[in-house]
Amino acid sequence: MLIPVLDDDKHYWVGDDEIEKLLHHGEGWLNAHPAREQIVDRYLKRQRRLTRIAVAQLAEADNLDLEKLEVSHQQEEEVLEQRISLNEQRLEAVVEVLKASGAQRVVDLGCGEGKLLRLLLAESAIAQITGVDVSFRALEIAKERLQVDRFSPAQQSRLQLIQSSLIYRDSRLTGFDAAAVIEVIEHLDLERLAAFERVLFEFIRPKFAIVTTPNVEYNVRFENLPAGKFRHRDHRFEWTRGEFQAWAHGVAERFGFGVEFRAIGSEDLEVGSPTQMAVFAELK
Repeated sequence: MLIPVLDDDKHYWVGDDEIEKLLHHGEGWLNAHPAREQIVDRYLKRQRRLTRIAVAQLAEADNLDLEKLEVSHQQEEEVLEQRISLNEQRLEAVVEVLKASGAQRVVDLGCGEGKLLRLLLAESAIAQITGVDVSFRALEIAKERLQVDRFSPAQQSRLQLIQSSLIYRDSRLTGFDAAAVIEVIEHLDLERLAAFERVLFEFIRPKFAIVTTPNVEYNVRFENLPAGKFRHRDHRFEWTRGEFQAWAHGVAERFGFGVEFRAIGSEDLEVGSPTQMAVFAELK
């Protein structure tokens, strides 16, 4: 699929109909690809008018998807968990682990609208904070809600926002002391999880990594959640405590990390806590 993109050569007329062909063949991957503008530009033979139209259509689809995701996220997950203030407990627990690690450079992978970034900016001991999300619109919302335009030059130098995918290597995402991946992995298709593991633990390879994900066993405690339903319609899976720990132990063994587990939220003797946290530390 990438050969006609990368060879930068077409032997026929490139017109408006090529946009439709590109969007059709790129469905499911091009919109989230970190090099999508370069791919579009080359595919359309660097015809700026066509490129602008194609990129605008991709951005429009991206914005629509994000708006749906934000609404459903509030309606299905945050509202569902609001009674137990789980989102606040989750973020506070992550910040405490990051502070205890002594990390100077922290990356939030899948930062969304920037809730964790806001808390990290309040920690003066953290010198560099980077937020990463596949959605450009999400990063724009983060900028607005963090009021980045009002930052002092010193504050602006501490924060970096990057559009990138968590399943592709990106040379900008190296050299971090710690990485936070908060309620993200369950949004990935299981067949893409291996690519994410390599990106995080082999390529980015921070000294510490924090991964949180819902505990599906706890779902029975949510009165408004129908039996057998996930907390969010975009979740591709939700793991039991045993499944999450088996995954984390496997990752730690393959990539040379130690791992420990922590509960977030009030623990129930029968079903555990609502959120599971794995804290990975690179082995010396």
